[in-house]
Amino acid sequence: MADLFEAVKKEDLAKQAEILFLWDGENWNPNGDMLNANAPRYDEVSRRALASDVRIKRTIRDYLDAKGYEIFVKEQAHGSGLADGKERVKTIVEDAKDVERAILEKCIDVRAFGGVFPVEKQTNSLTGPIQFKMSKSLHETEIVFVKGTGAFASKAGKENKTFREEYILPYALFGTYGIVNALAAGMTQLSEEDVEAVLEGLWMGTKNLISRSKFGQLPRFMLKITYKEAGDYIGGLDNLVAMESDKEAQNEIRSIEEYRVDISKLVDKIENAAEKIEKVEYWLDDALAITPIPHEWVRRSYGV
Repeated sequence: MADLFEAVKKEDLAKQAEILFLWDGENWNPNGDMLNANAPRYDEVSRRALASDVRIKRTIRDYLDAKGYEIFVKEQAHGSGLADGKERVKTIVEDAKDVERAILEKCIDVRAFGGVFPVEKQTNSLTGPIQFKMSKSLHETEIVFVKGTGAFASKAGKENKTFREEYILPYALFGTYGIVNALAAGMTQLSEEDVEAVLEGLWMGTKNLISRSKFGQLPRFMLKITYKEAGDYIGGLDNLVAMESDKEAQNEIRSIEEYRVDISKLVDKIENAAEKIEKVEYWLDDALAITPIPHEWVRRSYGV
């Protein structure tokens, strides 16, 4: 696998990195639980909302797909239903002699996140260099049940309308933590260019995920720490971020204007690991009140 693609030079492979991403929304459902009436995922003990790594990866995939990248894990029509894994492979790979190579060459999501793809009686599996853990809100929040009326009658000829019921979060600021594992980058030939595309997908995909349940969610802050050596990382960046608010209870927070984000612990950790770090980059929505950011961090942006 190390010499899978001659076109990808060793120096172009993805470097070791950590990612921290803060994003929020109002009156929304960031990640419904199909086993719980599609209510927002929620930890009853900590009273914090949750979003799975699958949701995060889907946001990135959908954005990159819209941008013209080849994506392996996506819905594809087949007959009267949807294609299974084998049919998806056939769509992408014309010559099945080296399926793994062909899919890695074409599909950025497999290079980034890995994947499972069946061919005849064999199932191929790759672990991706970019992984995210379960995201959680940085504060206590609550699930609210709301009702509304539908546009149509309950039955033909009836005057009574149907009812709409759903569960939402009044407000939540999420922290998403991920790692780019340089030790695994050579296995899928993940490049630094691929990582750049994934980060753009994380930020812009979150902003442009305009569906009924997610309209209004916005990216607020993203941090990328690039290391000099493979295997180095601080770990748990999302746990080094805190919220400060004048509200008596955190679940009373309803907008970005009602709190401040404290990253002082994160700044200290980065300073302590300075000798191992190549560079620190960040993206920031100026609407977010946040601890002063060190001047040596490099600020970046995506369009408007």
